[in-house]
Amino acid sequence: MRNRFLSAIVGSIFLMLAHASWAAEPIVYTLKISNHRFEPSVLEVPVDKKLKLIIKNLDATPEEFESYELKREKMVAGNSEITVFIGPLKPGVYKFFGEFNPKTAQGQIIAK
Repeated sequence: MRNRFLSAIVGSIFLMLAHASWAAEPIVYTLKISNHRFEPSVLEVPVDKKLKLIIKNLDATPEEFESYELKREKMVAGNSEITVFIGPLKPGVYKFFGEFNPKTAQGQIIAK
């Protein structure tokens, strides 16, 4: 009887942990860099969620994904992609830019 009780408790704990790890999976968004511009330039995301940004540089030249508000700076080689994890975010606007082409490579993430 005691072994069945312990098995039930261990099984319940395992299910809770499995559910917690599943619930914590980040939401995936894709940003593209083309002609030295981010597409889309505005990305609306939910608050309080972990986010996974896949940034694909379709240009032959390198670019950076940089954001002071998000505290991120990552190089994206030409014709390649990177992954950046952010969040959970509070409501607000988080600007980002490409350091090599700051006049054209600009965007923002709006958390609401």
